[in-house]
Amino acid sequence: MNKNAIQKFAIWARNELITQVSQRAYQYGIDESGFGDASADTLNGRLLTAEEKSQRQELIKQIKEKGYKQVMEEVAYTWFNRFAALRFMEVNNYLPSHIRVFSDASGAFKPEILNDVLHLDLPGLDSGKVAEYIESNDTEALYRYLLLTQCNALNSALPVMFERMGGYTEMLLPNNILRQDSVLGHMVSDIPEKDWQNAVQIIGWLYQYYNTDLFNAIFDGDKSRKSLKAEDIPSATQLFTPDWAVRYMVENSLGRLWLEGHPNDALKDGWKYYLEEAPQEMDTQSRIDAIRANYRNMKPQDIKIIDPCMGSGHILVYAFDVLVQIYKTYGISERDAVRSILENNLYGLDIDDRASQLAYFAVMMKARQYDRRILTRNVQPHIYAIVESNGLDRSTIDYFTNNDTKLKKDFETLLEELQDAKEFGSILNISQVDFAALYTRIDEVRNDISIFRGVVLSGYLPLIQVAEVMASCYDVVITNPPYLNSARMGDKLLKYIRENYEEAKADFSSVMYLCAQRNYSKSNGFISFITTNSWMYLKSFVKVREISLKNLSFTSIVDYGTELFDGKIGHLSIVAWVSQNAKINRKLTAVRLVDYRYGRRAQKHGEYFNHANYYYAKQADFFEIDGAPVVYWFSSDVLKSFENQGIGTFAEIVSGMTTGDNDKYLRQWTETDITRIAFHKNDVNEIDLSLTPWIPYHKGGEQRKWYGNHEYVVNWSASGQFNRAKTTMTHVYLKPCITWSDISGNSFAGRYCYGGFMFDVKGSCAFADIDKLKVLIGLFNSKITPIYVEALNPTSTTQVGDLKRIPYIAPNNEQYDAIRLLVDETVMLSQNEWDSFEFSWDFQRHPLLCKVPTIAEAFEQWKTECDDRFNKLKANEEELNRIFIDIYGLQDELTPDVADKDVTVHRVFDSKDDVPESMKGSNYVRTMRDEIVSLISYAVGCMFGRYSLDVDGLAYAGGEWDASKYKTIIPDGDNIIPICDDEYFDDDITGRFVKWVETVYGSETLEENLKFVADALGGKGTPREVIRSYFLNDFYADHLKTYQKRPIYWLFDSGKKNGFKALCYMHRYQRDLLARLRTDYVHEQQERYRTQLAQLGDAIDHASASERVKLTKQQKKFQDQATELQKYEEKVHHLADQNIEIDLDDGVKHNYELFADVLAKIK
Repeated sequence: MNKNAIQKFAIWARNELITQVSQRAYQYGIDESGFGDASADTLNGRLLTAEEKSQRQELIKQIKEKGYKQVMEEVAYTWFNRFAALRFMEVNNYLPSHIRVFSDASGAFKPEILNDVLHLDLPGLDSGKVAEYIESNDTEALYRYLLLTQCNALNSALPVMFERMGGYTEMLLPNNILRQDSVLGHMVSDIPEKDWQNAVQIIGWLYQYYNTDLFNAIFDGDKSRKSLKAEDIPSATQLFTPDWAVRYMVENSLGRLWLEGHPNDALKDGWKYYLEEAPQEMDTQSRIDAIRANYRNMKPQDIKIIDPCMGSGHILVYAFDVLVQIYKTYGISERDAVRSILENNLYGLDIDDRASQLAYFAVMMKARQYDRRILTRNVQPHIYAIVESNGLDRSTIDYFTNNDTKLKKDFETLLEELQDAKEFGSILNISQVDFAALYTRIDEVRNDISIFRGVVLSGYLPLIQVAEVMASCYDVVITNPPYLNSARMGDKLLKYIRENYEEAKADFSSVMYLCAQRNYSKSNGFISFITTNSWMYLKSFVKVREISLKNLSFTSIVDYGTELFDGKIGHLSIVAWVSQNAKINRKLTAVRLVDYRYGRRAQKHGEYFNHANYYYAKQADFFEIDGAPVVYWFSSDVLKSFENQGIGTFAEIVSGMTTGDNDKYLRQWTETDITRIAFHKNDVNEIDLSLTPWIPYHKGGEQRKWYGNHEYVVNWSASGQFNRAKTTMTHVYLKPCITWSDISGNSFAGRYCYGGFMFDVKGSCAFADIDKLKVLIGLFNSKITPIYVEALNPTSTTQVGDLKRIPYIAPNNEQYDAIRLLVDETVMLSQNEWDSFEFSWDFQRHPLLCKVPTIAEAFEQWKTECDDRFNKLKANEEELNRIFIDIYGLQDELTPDVADKDVTVHRVFDSKDDVPESMKGSNYVRTMRDEIVSLISYAVGCMFGRYSLDVDGLAYAGGEWDASKYKTIIPDGDNIIPICDDEYFDDDITGRFVKWVETVYGSETLEENLKFVADALGGKGTPREVIRSYFLNDFYADHLKTYQKRPIYWLFDSGKKNGFKALCYMHRYQRDLLARLRTDYVHEQQERYRTQLAQLGDAIDHASASERVKLTKQQKKFQDQATELQKYEEKVHHLADQNIEIDLDDGVKHNYELFADVLAKIK
């Protein structure tokens, strides 16, 4: 199935249909601004027919109730459903006429119905009208009439999908539907015909993709931070469940139910995803056998299955297949089975009318697959859109209840309980009233001639049908419920949940699960759900988890991990499971597929059948851990470790603060005046905040172990304005600690801090005495911690409470000493590496500056140093793993080995092609180019005075300028270094860099070193040309990457023609800089262009034909540059006249924007 084609078409079709439907409404004087006279007889001089007038009034009424946009959306959606249904039916030859509506036999967009119109036998077809259209040669009008008649004709067989025409929906059928670029044309041509053949699941994919833009608006757009309205919930929550997940759910619930009382190996062998019962203890097995005995007398027609959140009906469609197989093994024919399934077995509900239409259609098409005459048998499935009693004509109640007090009480009970039902969906608690009496009265009304008859049959009957389904209990409940957390719920829904499902209020999916247990499932029945895995672990789900584990018997779980679904929700970890509504402490079977993601995603489905991924666990064992997380893969040894106290008993583990406005209160340390940062302090009260208001700040960062991610500072002088400054934690401010990134995934990464930091909620910390911290970071960064973190909270966000619960087993004295020594060395290795890069405030000098004459030799030395550090750190981590594995007794579960890609210090390679497979996926790989780019950055720092070859560390990053620090290389005097495509200026950056290389490595090896630099950078030309090209085209992009889009060197840039470029150092900015830039550089460059253009004009006049082509090309280049520079000069002039001051405390984002018109864009 070409899902890309389906997705592309469905997204486009929605927008196109809304546009076309809106255009039709406009033809009738209706648009978003209003509708004029609702009773108008004429529009734009045209007299409306009685039918048009009625349709227009009905449309206006709907717009008044729902709003213009909502009605246009609904009509577009209705036509989309009908078009999809007709296309499916014609391709599969299910249309009663067996004449195609959209295409011909070859599959081209040439409606067969037009060619056969004179021989068409279609109920309701007016041959006179047909003749009129043919005579007037109005093919478009003829086709519209035939299409509407075909929809009407299908009403008797499929009344839910093809409601009888005549209303405003008919009036809004789009124009020009025969054009090749119409929705119909694209549907036929864009989606391969084979994708429609015997594949009713295409309806579900169309439905999901049709809602893509709505889904994106709700999760990323203007609705992303709002609670959802009732009409938004379907778009936000409808997900088409992958086929193999559906098969697992159905086969292990409905299939298991039948096999419990009717063992059949042939059936079981045909169910590919059926999981065998785990071996049970004798007592448990005897209880299971007793339940099975009760199922032996069950007949196929006795089984009742419901999907209370059916969406487009995928689960019900496959349940239909399984039921047919069950009926056949019971000796019932396919034809008889189909009717019985529709009448007795399948039930479905959804709040979305269009989804319900599609589910209804999908089930009926599945029935048609087995019985070619089912559409003529006058049988309808129990597939319903939830209806609410709001707006129902209550004046008819007395007529309907016919003076029957009990009947009236029952009916009014349903009216009350279904008030605002669209808000609540299937979780409503509906009373078990006397439905038989209500249906008896409905039958009486059918034969009555009362004026109230229509109201009862169109309004009351659907309400009674839905109420009965919601009030009934079922043998099997299977669903993929909406995933909707409480923050996105509307007020009415949230209030109802708090009053009726308080234990499950965290998410609608868990509410639905509790509802399935209480309202829908029969005793000993099966419940199968597929949701995110949050309910299995998170604290907010603990109540519903404990209720379920105590009251239900889990038979199986499939833990898919991420990427089961496509698109934006693919990052969600998904789990499906089957439970039985019986209190049996059985051993469940679990299939663990969480590791098959990213590059291994394609293996996920195949690994379902690999028994190495199967686990067996007793659900009672989950209660061994506080909160009862469903850790089915835990061994008895891991479970036993929870007898020990948690880490939180000997270390203070705290979440950090939230400023409420990080853009205002946080800076990368490189943005600020370094003399205003309070480094290495251990008491906040001793800091003079008027002089040093900025304090180092832990804020998580990349996945790095042991040391580092020292990137931010916080303006502590403004802490009184923070959203949450953690004032209860003042005793741990600036103290030694371990910190980690809030988002850590399966590999926990703790970093040691010697003190001097505040800490963010994304960089929470653990505090204890120094020796305990060393043991703790050893444990955190070992293979032990991820086991517990993944179980206690498998989401990407590691919570403080989860770490506190990790059991702590104290090492013996020998282990204690070994751990401390290994940790000290490992932290030092990581620290040395972190400080080797200029983004560290403890950076001393570039590692390629060593006492060798060539950069090539320096590079090889650095590469060896990195390798040695990498190997030593890896060996230390493996030894720490070995120690902690021994302490926790997990030798049978873990090995001490550490994968190369998981070591978080860098290795350096000559090129990307040299990176071994063992390092693929690591974020700690650097190449020769990376090191040369870093060296160039350091050289530029020396040119501006940020660094000096005469002193280690930062020479100047704010404060007082000290000229005595610079002897070997004198920094640029005016803080402006031009970047030119030729040698226009004496202090051009390329010339400066060449001089810097000569000074550092010697004149004897200059050319060799320049060639090494050029080869590493890549490019054509001489080494100097390559280096010049790098500064002109790539340097700034690399600088933005190094400084995370907060550049300290600012690029003045005239534009794409490279008319003028120059760098300045932000920390040395003075308010006259732009004036000097304009007069000393921009004007000088303009004069050069004028001179060159004059010389070129002269040369062209005297050049040969071949030379003239070359010279003209040069002339065009200089003309473009001169024109660009002229416009740029005006912008510089405007800003220069303003004498703009900057305050480094305001940060790069603010200060850079002041000069946005003349600086390069930050991308």
